[in-house]
Amino acid sequence: MHSSIASTFKSLSLAEIPTERKKILHEIIDYIEHKAKLNEAVKLIFICTHNSRRSQLAQIWAQAAARYYNIEASCYSGGIEVTAFNERAVEAIKRAGFKVSKEGYDNPVYWINDSNTCHPLGAYSKLYDDRANPTTDFAAIMTCSDADKNCPVIAGAEVRIPLRYDDPKEFDDSPLETEKYDDRSNQIAKEMNYVFSTIIT
Repeated sequence: MHSSIASTFKSLSLAEIPTERKKILHEIIDYIEHKAKLNEAVKLIFICTHNSRRSQLAQIWAQAAARYYNIEASCYSGGIEVTAFNERAVEAIKRAGFKVSKEGYDNPVYWINDSNTCHPLGAYSKLYDDRANPTTDFAAIMTCSDADKNCPVIAGAEVRIPLRYDDPKEFDDSPLETEKYDDRSNQIAKEMNYVFSTIIT
């Protein structure tokens, strides 16, 4: 794993995560541990409305945390509308130490690398039921209130977990834009670090 990402996981203060937030994160932990005990594949789909910011950041950090802690898990993302992986969120991932390359234009695929040895993760905006994502036996993790409210049924999901994040989009084109995108990326990194560091298999 790239040293900057490994350093991030080592430096994150898990004590700063509020108790109420940890209760939600333990729903994810319990699901992963249950699947592992059954020797079944762990599949997580992070879902928000446009699959452009929060769900992408959650997928990327969750997959990196799974690799860092040697937990077998496959992480995905999707939305209820297709737009594009927002370039501001992409830049936040770059600042965090991920290596990123771009392929395409209107809804480009960003190839995200957290190490030099693992296959890169292909990140682009897609529906949650896109063919790139699993269709059964997965946990649907709702990262925004709009998607959670407007998509009452996630077909194929074994569990549905509301892990909502504030949208950094509110600060687009403001002096606080970079700071707020990094804050959201760091919050998600911290919480995914908590999830995968806590798992007992």
